[in-house]
Amino acid sequence: MRNALTIDVEDYFQVSAFAAHIQRADWATLPCRVERNVDLILGLLDQRRTQATFFTLGWIAERYPALVRRIADSGHELASHGYAHLRASEQTPEQFSDDIRRSKHLLEQLSGKAVLGYRAPSFSIGARNLQALDSLLDAGYRYSSSIYPIRHDHYGMPDGARFAWRPRGDAGVLELPISTLHIAGRNWPAGGGGYFRLLPYAVSRWALRRINSVDGQAGIFYFHPWELDPGQPRQRGVGFKTRFRHYLNLHRTEGRIGRLLRDFEWGRIDHIFLGNA
Repeated sequence: MRNALTIDVEDYFQVSAFAAHIQRADWATLPCRVERNVDLILGLLDQRRTQATFFTLGWIAERYPALVRRIADSGHELASHGYAHLRASEQTPEQFSDDIRRSKHLLEQLSGKAVLGYRAPSFSIGARNLQALDSLLDAGYRYSSSIYPIRHDHYGMPDGARFAWRPRGDAGVLELPISTLHIAGRNWPAGGGGYFRLLPYAVSRWALRRINSVDGQAGIFYFHPWELDPGQPRQRGVGFKTRFRHYLNLHRTEGRIGRLLRDFEWGRIDHIFLGNA
């Protein structure tokens, strides 16, 4: 069974956890490392002849158009992560609509390919703002991967479906949640991110195998380019929890991703869930 491998293309200074410490106005003045990190990922994928979905910020695409073209020309799916890494839950409907349309148009202009998918920064679509999915449909998106059915201090919709569903009815966009395990009456993360760095690799491997064999479903896994970059500039003044979550085991991520690519079959979201769209 093929699982969907996804990469949220953003730089280290754009993560939501640093928003209180790094001003957006300063982004353009900071040393960018995303191009180096994405090229590393493209190399890893090429070695295993693996395709993936890259949820890419419009802000990144605007500054690194050649990087966007390399992703598309390598056979990977380009999808939208919004333009400026703004949480969907913190925008007005008008701002959200403008953000998702701007990023979609930019990515399509640069790549020459249709952009079908969207992932909200910090999985910021949930029970309180499901109407955001209507805006995605109106903007021409076919799927979202923005609702994480777990309990988390910054996001999550614990009672959301664990696998592909249409929260707004049969005519709405298809929602594709990050993979979880349902154990002891609760959903537990099983699809990457900080948990992939925190827990031993064997836990992630066991969880994905269980999703494939017991649930009979394709997994959806995600990570960020900055998670493969232990040499990134360290931020001062951040709290212990934020520092722990962001910097833990960065030096191990590249090796773990390599193991993941060897242990499972992977593909693009659109090919696995939408057919060869």
